[in-house]
Amino acid sequence: MTLRVAILLSGGGSNMAALADSMHGDHPARPCLVLSNNPVAGGLGLAADRDIPTACVDHRRFGGDRTAFEAALHAELSAVAPDLICLAGFMRILTPPFIDHWRGRMLNVHPSLLPKYRGLDTHARAIAAGDAEAGCTVHEVTAALDDGPILGQARVPIAPGDDPATLSARVLRAEHELYPAVLRRVADGDRRPLILP
Repeated sequence: MTLRVAILLSGGGSNMAALADSMHGDHPARPCLVLSNNPVAGGLGLAADRDIPTACVDHRRFGGDRTAFEAALHAELSAVAPDLICLAGFMRILTPPFIDHWRGRMLNVHPSLLPKYRGLDTHARAIAAGDAEAGCTVHEVTAALDDGPILGQARVPIAPGDDPATLSARVLRAEHELYPAVLRRVADGDRRPLILP
């Protein structure tokens, strides 16, 4: 059985593209929807270029009513019945009731070596701390922010003279390798953490 994957994004869509481009041949999953909260997200165009159905639920239309916003997200997702949901730069914090409905089926990529540096500004925080390495983590989404079971990590050295922008670019390349590899394993039923060098 081929699994159906919905991908949620808010921006340029490079992680979405990496995920979508990996789902071919004998891969056990295929993308069924790219959904955004931002009507001008570049990732919607990248998805359309790949003939992946797209939808947008603009969070601004809901005036801060998170329940109504998430009900609209849920309706779009339910219409395509995904087996897995991949958050790929989706910049909205989801509430526990929404997450509970999709429990065990939602993955996220985060630009740090969790449990370090949950939340934002991860690269600046790693540099300021004097860390020798940074990286990225793919984890299962739970109600606690950036706190679900770790499904994969990739490490990236912090070079002398790095600033948040240069480090971010290298970590993003690692995300493009790690996230598709973890998705493949999860779609095959393997949730053991994948650690890339």
